[in-house]
Amino acid sequence: MSFSSLSLDSRLLQAIDETGYTTPTAIQLAAIPAILCKHDIMAGAQTGTGKTAAFTLPILHQLLSQPLNGKAKALVLTPTRELAQQVFKNIENYAKHTDISTALVYGGVSINPQIEKIKQGVDIVVATPGRLLDHLINQSLHLDELQYMVFDEADRMLDMGFKDEINNILKRVPSQRQTLLFSATFDDSVYGLSKSLLTEPKLIEVGERNSAATKVEQIVYTVDADRKRELTSFLIGSKNWKQVLIFTRTKQGADALAKEMCKDGIKTQSIHGDKSQGARDKALAEFKEGKTRALVATDVAARGIDILDLQYVINYELPYIAEDYIHRIGRTGRAGKSGLALSLMSPDEEWLLTAVEEVLDTRLLQQWLPGYEPDLTKVSTKSGKNTRKPSKKHARKKALGQKPNRKKR
Repeated sequence: MSFSSLSLDSRLLQAIDETGYTTPTAIQLAAIPAILCKHDIMAGAQTGTGKTAAFTLPILHQLLSQPLNGKAKALVLTPTRELAQQVFKNIENYAKHTDISTALVYGGVSINPQIEKIKQGVDIVVATPGRLLDHLINQSLHLDELQYMVFDEADRMLDMGFKDEINNILKRVPSQRQTLLFSATFDDSVYGLSKSLLTEPKLIEVGERNSAATKVEQIVYTVDADRKRELTSFLIGSKNWKQVLIFTRTKQGADALAKEMCKDGIKTQSIHGDKSQGARDKALAEFKEGKTRALVATDVAARGIDILDLQYVINYELPYIAEDYIHRIGRTGRAGKSGLALSLMSPDEEWLLTAVEEVLDTRLLQQWLPGYEPDLTKVSTKSGKNTRKPSKKHARKKALGQKPNRKKR
């Protein structure tokens, strides 16, 4: 089946053809007709399967069938700046043969150029929740004519604590609108959000729920924690890997690993939420251009990294939030291409792997790499230390760099 069979505007079909795409993906085939029929939808699909086009194309098609007055008719909310940039770029590409105007709104940069852009008139706004709320409170942006609202990667928005911002935004948009919720993973919090957002939604799921991309090979190496960096550099160097995306749980860990890998002779940079937007953009651009061989990122900063030919992802540390594993390895194997997702697990992190396996509903084979076998005689915890697994709420806050609430004594 071709894109032309979806009854999209000819100007959109021309832009699609120029991107080189010829056949819609499964999520596009399922979502586009439902959106064109005005249904609210709750859609789940593996990351990298074309979710952005699945909501962008039908919204653009519907906007092209009505007069536009420079007041925002569509809003796409994303959890991170990087994902906002990616979505904005895709919308611009698909709308390039039309007069539809799009504004990009996110924090970490001056708000003034965004205000000037909005004053000129915009039809679609792509935004992160915090900065969007700034505009709405300051009345530099009004959404009283909003018709289409998209929540992209809704699970991450909730993980990052944007529930209050979302509720405040909802108070400032029309109740009569078409709402689209997209996520690579579904959990109770996402279902809870959907009940307050959607009206008689169509549930669209492509592939098994909370599943990883089928063409991504997943390998788990068990290795001592103090040898992970050595093993990482060895694999990249000995196998001559290029463009390797590495995940750590903390900002400090990302910086430290990048510094040590540079000493190993592998040009490495780090990106995380404490770095300025300019520094993050520069690091990502150099990684895409091949000037940097490895990029170490936290989960928050890496969301939105879209490199079509990225082949290698390394989980230097397994995530505290098991669903993040799917998003991490989804950075490779995009658009039907193959990829390798390698996880390094120290013996005392096995409970994290168990949580990931529960989400995937599959077992991941643990292996030992010759020369890097773990020393099972080591004591993994200090004597007298409380070794209980942290609660999911506590782990989520730690993963996001937030201080956990402490009980009063």
